[in-house]
Amino acid sequence: MKRTIVLFLMAVGMSYLSAQTVVTTQEGNDGKYVLYMGDVSMTIDAAHGGKILSYKYKDKEIISQSSWRESFGSTFWTSPQKEWNWPPVPEYDKNPYTVDECSDSHLLLTSQESERMKYRIRKEFKVNAADNVIAVTYTIINESNETRQVAPWEITRVANDGGLIFFDAPIDGITPAGLLSFEAKEGAVWYRADEAPQNRKINADGKGWLAYCSNGLLMVKQFDDLTPEQPAPGEAEIQVYVNMRKTYIELESQGAYTTLEPGGQLHWTVRWSLLPFEGENTPSKALVKAVKKVKKVKG
Repeated sequence: MKRTIVLFLMAVGMSYLSAQTVVTTQEGNDGKYVLYMGDVSMTIDAAHGGKILSYKYKDKEIISQSSWRESFGSTFWTSPQKEWNWPPVPEYDKNPYTVDECSDSHLLLTSQESERMKYRIRKEFKVNAADNVIAVTYTIINESNETRQVAPWEITRVANDGGLIFFDAPIDGITPAGLLSFEAKEGAVWYRADEAPQNRKINADGKGWLAYCSNGLLMVKQFDDLTPEQPAPGEAEIQVYVNMRKTYIELESQGAYTTLEPGGQLHWTVRWSLLPFEGENTPSKALVKAVKKVKKVKG
């Protein structure tokens, strides 16, 4: 049975978004939920890890649609990775989430408790037409009887199609050092995947945002700005992963490493924005200005 809920809001902000917000559910079918905000849509798969499967402006897609496992959509893990190694914890990444609420511009999902890790994950999606963002709030719930330390970690895959990744960070603090595909200019650092025949993982102390420009679209993620001491051991606020075959890229951000008492909860929000960008896909003042407009930063 298909059910559609429509909420009309007065849009405030950038002219590229209209005032209509829609949540479409496909209950009894494939478990997919779609959030619409004007020309922007986000598809969430409650039946398979609560993943974000699609993020579009009109009919143009920004995140990976690969059919290979671990190479598509946007997912959520706990950090540091050394606590669970590989593969991803199935209760967070692949198993069904319970739909706790679906009304107007709000969708709330909860995972199963991980038998191994003793955490439960909650994902809340809210359309904020006033700020032209879809806010995704992740909650980690400590279901164990022990005091634990953990950090939140969002992983968004994009196709390796020549897209431009950029953020604000000191370039001399990016590891591994000396990558020729990094450059600093116009108030940001810029990265395109290099051709080295190896898996590549970049770590950086960012300033609370991460942007990606490809095929006429600009995606901007906003999150808490961490001090260098706040990420989990061996992790970072901003990370970029490129697989050995160069078939996809992971845009990653992490929140603060937090102590949770038994039953304690950690909440962390990533604000997603997507808009058309008609300029060249090269480092420029125009791209930085577009990000600042999304972030509502003056100057």
